[in-house]
Amino acid sequence: MREVTYTQAICEALVEEMRRDEKVFLIGESIQGAAFGMTAGIVQEFGPERVMDTPIAETAIVGAALGSAIMGYRPVADLMFADFMFVAGDEVFLKAPQWHFLHGGKVNVPVVIFAAAGGGMQLANEHSQIPTGKILNTPGLKLVLPSTPRDAKGLLKTAVRDNNPVVFFWHKGLMSATGQVPDEEFTIPFGVADIKRQGADVTVVAASLMTHHALAAAAMLEKDIDVEVIDPRTLEPLDFDTILASVEKTGRLVIVDEDRECCGFAAELGFQVMQKAYELLDAPIQRVCTPNFPIPGGCLEAHVLPNPNKIVAAIKAVMA
Repeated sequence: MREVTYTQAICEALVEEMRRDEKVFLIGESIQGAAFGMTAGIVQEFGPERVMDTPIAETAIVGAALGSAIMGYRPVADLMFADFMFVAGDEVFLKAPQWHFLHGGKVNVPVVIFAAAGGGMQLANEHSQIPTGKILNTPGLKLVLPSTPRDAKGLLKTAVRDNNPVVFFWHKGLMSATGQVPDEEFTIPFGVADIKRQGADVTVVAASLMTHHALAAAAMLEKDIDVEVIDPRTLEPLDFDTILASVEKTGRLVIVDEDRECCGFAAELGFQVMQKAYELLDAPIQRVCTPNFPIPGGCLEAHVLPNPNKIVAAIKAVMA
């Protein structure tokens, strides 16, 4: 095991998959120059034919990746910011996820849509979203939200090998986070949640950066409330069984989602638990999300996004 950063873990996954399979290539904005460090040094090994810098043209990036995937390649389409996928909305939400279905299963679409997501850096409304709800509302897209270097590497390798379109959101707030990553080859399967902290009083479900906020909230309350924190790692497919088993144990549920509260993952998961396991609940489910409001720039951002104090308040409310 080695201690590496979130950024290094992602870079390692890309390099290893490109070495393993010559059909894997990268395409996107500023990837040769490694704007975020995720692709540092990769062009020097694989050349510009497999590490393709593009103009600022998200429709062309995803369109080229989609066509290549249909022809048997395994592209990773780097959109830089998750917000930019709306520019390529037709390719992301209609073509990539539905091509296999609409062509009778004759064609696979092994493309990874790769982007930085989330707030916390005061970059305002067009560079701070994590649009999980819109991805989940699109049939045919898988959604990965790693919270640690190990998860980032193992899940990205799985995403590259998947024959279906996968949206991989890495969080800007985790770039410098460090963690233990195995030396040997490994992958992490989709749809398997990780219990980050065992607890008996209340279940908190949180992914990506929100996992760390949930763990911080649990530490703040540990003298009085025993909090279990579950990181689903992938929201589609979702490991509902692990979440349900935890709720059966604790009887209480708090869902943390950095995306908007309205029609988001927290609303969907909360309803599924109510529908399928209402009798397990000892209190109403609580949500901690970004309100249905544009993410402002500057110091106002902190008043909108979820944080450990807001999670603490939700936990106290569900325990009341």
